[in-house]
Amino acid sequence: MAVQAELPAFAAALPDQGVLAGLDLGTKTIGIALSDTRQTVASPFETIRRRKFALDAQELLEKLALRRVAGIVLGLPLNMDGSEGARCQSTRAFARNLSRLTDLPIGFWDERLSSFAAEQMLIEAGTRRARRAEVIDKVAAGIILQGFLDRLAEMRRS
Repeated sequence: MAVQAELPAFAAALPDQGVLAGLDLGTKTIGIALSDTRQTVASPFETIRRRKFALDAQELLEKLALRRVAGIVLGLPLNMDGSEGARCQSTRAFARNLSRLTDLPIGFWDERLSSFAAEQMLIEAGTRRARRAEVIDKVAAGIILQGFLDRLAEMRRS
């Protein structure tokens, strides 16, 4: 399936029920969060250590298949002014390449400040620095996915 750049088209491509995955795509890791089947609550799931695209995509798609994921939300790392830089281009390229390997709908969600919010949440929870480094990416993915789920619920109510 093609990557859905526009939110309404992506939302329309998603089933009303089923697990959605949120991804925080970093240069060294991919944080993964999963929703419940009713698509209301996001939970941090796992972190994949990045190697090469083919290996990363295979591992990711295997994990998502085991959880019967119905769609993928990729965090889009926009600049603070809303413009797109090199990291956005890299994320879009990842999505394009991934879309060639799966029929799952793939869309984007603005991830500005998600890593900062995840870090603050973990600090407030008293998480040790070493542990924060281990879980930050999947927590950030959870924040990205939850933002999308909240917006999706609003769109479906209107």
